[in-house]
Amino acid sequence: MTATIAQPEVRAFFDSATWTVSYVVWDPATRDAVAIDTVLDYDSAASRIHTASVGKMAEFIRNEDLRLHWILDTHAHADHLTGARALQELCPEGRVAIGARIREVQRVFASVFKLGDGFTPDGRQFDRLLDDGERFAAGSLTIDVIATPGHTPACVSYLIGDAVFTGDALFMPDYGVGRCDFPAGSAEDLYDSIVGRLYALPESTRVFVGHDYQPGGREVLWQSTIGEEKRRNVQLPADLPREEFVERRRARDKRLGAPRLLFPSVQFNIQGGRLPPPESNGTAYLKIPIRRG
Repeated sequence: MTATIAQPEVRAFFDSATWTVSYVVWDPATRDAVAIDTVLDYDSAASRIHTASVGKMAEFIRNEDLRLHWILDTHAHADHLTGARALQELCPEGRVAIGARIREVQRVFASVFKLGDGFTPDGRQFDRLLDDGERFAAGSLTIDVIATPGHTPACVSYLIGDAVFTGDALFMPDYGVGRCDFPAGSAEDLYDSIVGRLYALPESTRVFVGHDYQPGGREVLWQSTIGEEKRRNVQLPADLPREEFVERRRARDKRLGAPRLLFPSVQFNIQGGRLPPPESNGTAYLKIPIRRG
């Protein structure tokens, strides 16, 4: 896989409330750009959204005189609300895209949240759905779509020049890889995605992760290389057998609690970053299922 520009510029934005890393990626010669895994700020106690994070990103785009073509999500996040539509309001030329298998995730959660006839799980909520192996342009930037399911079935990574943006599939080497216990998640698929797809990239490929949880209290980091991941990833070095990884991943997932913003995030994100239509009182509502025991 190749791209028009060998080494794009990358600016990271870290959201400490959700440990999310968002990116603006651009060609320094043409100023063509994309944004990846944006964050819409959400105060769960007050149930209030605001746009400070995307506002900083939009300000950066304006100050650097960038032309934003695409606003990309690697998957429907379960731990933060996507800022894709909020950024689009500030940068109207940007179109919102996600992996085509989002339709599978939509079907699962449409049932979980009983979204009703007003929600159609066919991906129409996004401006474009992207297939595995697809190559598309953002001005002079060329973006290759690599399906990396496992965390969710719809996860994709984006390869832009020598940089790959891995979302929740692959994290910094000292933290590991994404969890696989969400509906339709698969440890087997995640192993194949990382070892078979990401680790097949040149070892010098820069890796930009979707979260950093700062293990041991270290400073926040978001960039490694494929070579470093293959040798040093604490959960999935390249020589770890598939069966051993699956056993370890499943055992670890059983000990994990649900993400704090799971219910609002998933409902919001499968709808392309939009709230449900407001009720008769002018207020939009998100559902929280109640479980006994």
